Amino acid sequence: MTAPTFRRVDERLGEFTLRPLDPDGDAALLHRWVTHPKAAFWMMQDADVARVAEAYRRIAAHPHHDAFLGAWRGRPTFLAERYDPAHVELVGRYAHADGDVGMHFLCAPTDTPVPGFTRAVITTVLAWLFADPATRRVVVEPDVRNTAVHALNAAVGFTVVGPIRKPEKDALLSVCTRDQFRTATRGAVPA
Repeated sequence: MTAPTFRRVDERLGEFTLRPLDPDGDAALLHRWVTHPKAAFWMMQDADVARVAEAYRRIAAHPHHDAFLGAWRGRPTFLAERYDPAHVELVGRYAHADGDVGMHFLCAPTDTPVPGFTRAVITTVLAWLFADPATRRVVVEPDVRNTAVHALNAAVGFTVVGPIRKPEKDALLSVCTRDQFRTATRGAVPA
């Protein structure tokens, strides 16, 4: 098993970790997540395990995009992707600035939801991204219809830039600076 590359202890829920995703070794697990009805905005509902593995092999091979498997209390429970929006996803679709980092995240489906879990996950993902001093702001582009994630993004400091059109969806571009995140989460990230 690959050692975690990032650890965060949530004061209420305990330890969260991130490690590099293994496209082949983690494909069956990810397949269950990305094809679940609650992951409709992930746009992989009809994927088989081989297609999921291939998608994450492409990400692993890309010089400006990578994926990480997140765990809560040692059990895989979320997926995080980091990308350079100057080269992936948002090229020519917004005013890119030095230090921008793009992000996607997905929580595993569960029959026993834990209050505050998704917020703890996004807080962990942002803390991980901002742990890199080169990261000045995080950029996201969720589907405009995904109102749950828009509210979650706002809760951790994102501000809406506006709608943008992407080939696969109409998205709501939002950004979060280190200071906005720190203020919204009361210091979850170092200065």
